[in-house]
Amino acid sequence: MTRAVALIDGEHYAPVVRDALRALPYDWVGAILVGGTEKLRGDGDYGVPLVTGFDGAEVVVDLSDEPVLGPAERMRWASRALAAGLPYVGADFRFDPPPLEPFELPSIAVIGTGKRVGKTAVTAHLARLLARDRSVVVVAMGRGGPPEPEVVESPPTLEELVERSRSGQHAASDHLELATLAGVPTIGCRRAGGGLAGAVFVSNVAAGAALAARRQPDVVLFDGSGAAIPPVDVDRRVLVAGRGRSGDEYLNTYRRLISDVVIEDLELRLRPAAPLEGRVAVFTAGGRDVSHLDADVVHVSANLANREALRADLVDADTYLVELKAAAIDVVAEHALAHGIRVVLAGNDVVAPGLDEQLLALMPVAV
Repeated sequence: MTRAVALIDGEHYAPVVRDALRALPYDWVGAILVGGTEKLRGDGDYGVPLVTGFDGAEVVVDLSDEPVLGPAERMRWASRALAAGLPYVGADFRFDPPPLEPFELPSIAVIGTGKRVGKTAVTAHLARLLARDRSVVVVAMGRGGPPEPEVVESPPTLEELVERSRSGQHAASDHLELATLAGVPTIGCRRAGGGLAGAVFVSNVAAGAALAARRQPDVVLFDGSGAAIPPVDVDRRVLVAGRGRSGDEYLNTYRRLISDVVIEDLELRLRPAAPLEGRVAVFTAGGRDVSHLDADVVHVSANLANREALRADLVDADTYLVELKAAAIDVVAEHALAHGIRVVLAGNDVVAPGLDEQLLALMPVAV
């Protein structure tokens, strides 16, 4: 039988718990008393030893209930179990650790608590940081990625991105943004679906990881997608927690527990890839603060992810400064080309004093 540890509480009479443990098909290594005192009468006899951790278990079985373990508390216990590599099972639910493919090279994954939290900006920043004295390859997965892993050796030009868009491809996929902003070889992959713990239903990331391994770089970076985690067993992880999503809701505690560095409420600063000229309209997928730009900014739009609203923001200007996200190419760049407006792509600088030292310390192998 499967070795298990039970979560029990003092809202149940000890004889009820003891009989339940006998009835369930597990080999009990112990039980963790998670709280509750209403039904406790001194030292209850549960028939199994009381323990404080998961040692020796292959599964965590939740025999507790409201009010001791409500939804939020249960998600925290689920996170602890998953982070320990154990399934978490209840009367009508089961969570399993996301399956991870083994990977042979030094590797770091950048993951997030959701979409638009600055994860890709951190991946680009980390890639540039490590590429100063190391060979780096980035593997990125996205919901608009290619059907087969695609290697992008050098930053694509605006003309190449427009051609991709016109051929029906997603021209602002994360791997293209990373290739443009990080300046290192990037492999684009796709994924579909995302579980509460970050598992994906379908992806070609394993094939992309194999392509990266054949190149034998000093380190491979894996860029997550939304709250989905690259399905690769990496050496280190960086978690980017967005504003309003930095707590322990759902299984974000799990993401924290498996991460070596957690970046909360990240500050990003737009960085033009070329000088800005004349009247400038700015198009982003998030923040509107452009006070640091040395330019005559006449309009700021944060509607790259909303095509209908974005089209209303296509004002007259000499230059469009555009983040390479969402509808940057098929709407903004196409309009600019049709109206003789210059396009400058924008990246995001990561503003976080002391972060670089923490990121450099993640390298699993000194080079």
